[in-house]
Amino acid sequence: MTEIIFIIEDALEGGFTARALGESIFTEADTMEQLKANVKEAVECHFDDVNMPKIIRLHQVKEELIAI
Repeated sequence: MTEIIFIIEDALEGGFTARALGESIFTEADTMEQLKANVKEAVECHFDDVNMPKIIRLHQVKEELIAI
């Protein structure tokens, strides 16, 4: 595996959540900087050295509503 992709979303209660596509990895944090650190730590805990992805790709989803 060369990369792993995480979907980043705003948490309803504030902060951010991150979930990996194709793997059972989920984490959350109050700030984006802390979320990045949590994602990296979660990936390092989830994979052994042989299967460790070389790149973590973060895809941030932001939903906006416009009143009419």
